[in-house]
Amino acid sequence: MNLRIFELERFQSLYENTVPYNLTESGFHPFTLKELLTSEEIEKLTQTVLGYGQTNGSIPLRKRIAALYKGYSEDNVLVTNGSSEANFVACHSLLKKGDEVAIMVPNYMQVWGIVEEMGCTAIAYHLREENRWAVDLEELKKVVTPKTKMIAVCNPNNPTGYILTDEEMKEIVRLAESVGAWILADEIYRGAELSGKETPSFIGMYDKVIVNGGLSKAYALPGLRLGWLAGDTKTIADSWAYHDYTSITAGILSHEVGEIALRPEMRERIFARNRGMLRENLQAVEEWVKKYSHIIQFVPPQGGGMAFMHYTLDIKSTDLSDWLRKEKGIFIVAGDWYGMDKYIRIGIGAEKDYLLKGMDILTKALEERFGV
Repeated sequence: MNLRIFELERFQSLYENTVPYNLTESGFHPFTLKELLTSEEIEKLTQTVLGYGQTNGSIPLRKRIAALYKGYSEDNVLVTNGSSEANFVACHSLLKKGDEVAIMVPNYMQVWGIVEEMGCTAIAYHLREENRWAVDLEELKKVVTPKTKMIAVCNPNNPTGYILTDEEMKEIVRLAESVGAWILADEIYRGAELSGKETPSFIGMYDKVIVNGGLSKAYALPGLRLGWLAGDTKTIADSWAYHDYTSITAGILSHEVGEIALRPEMRERIFARNRGMLRENLQAVEEWVKKYSHIIQFVPPQGGGMAFMHYTLDIKSTDLSDWLRKEKGIFIVAGDWYGMDKYIRIGIGAEKDYLLKGMDILTKALEERFGV
């Protein structure tokens, strides 16, 4: 098998449900159906016929998604089982063996694994911590060549929470256009901005753009497993052909609930709740970091649901994560899983009491072992 183990997902799957305090979540504390829907909407769901539905996504749902992108219709949208399937389908639709792909790092590393398995060459360009995680455009200029077939971006970024400026987005588009490369834009954290201003989409900036979205992160609805691709009609039609060979369709109940979640007034309610949680929790995390600034370097995120921290302790990040999980019952993401040792990722979209208790355990553990 040429497919590398996806460490970030594998370790979370193994342990996130078996520890007292899981601080590896990358989104917000999920809604229950009762919190999200009215009793009338829930009652209506009970009348749903549990058939397949339309395999590329119901028309009402695709219309809701299309409304997020200026000038788009339901024919520009393919609904998938989560954004992970969307990435898989997009790469297999647009790339072939031997292609080069420039991938933003750090990043959710799924695309890297997919393109390697396809026989493509993955080449990193970086966000720089010393520049508050701004993208290194000079490096990207060197990376992009006539062999480049795709530039993969994540905006807002996982795990740093950095949001590209308008000028940075324009320069990425210019570089892609100069060699005719596709832009694959992971925009699943749109709506989770601390500023309250929704991040612009890459859609409309260039004709060879395909974006990945979903309800798992900014919407706090990961259990729906509902994602999508949005792009030009031909590319979406080609992607649907691959989707027929993967999961065929997302669940019919996810179609129904997803359409409700994407109604304008519901989106605003969801985003307001989640941004409020993020602001409050981030303040607590920043206060904690101040106490340990001699061992922790931290650039606060502009969006998303995570804190990505650089530490100076004499221990590998995987070993630190393993020790905390086994000995203290608290689970954090190791920077090694991003290919970046001496970093940790802590989810800060949890309920505040839960997060504070987890941070308290982390504090006592670090003081016990390292005397910090």
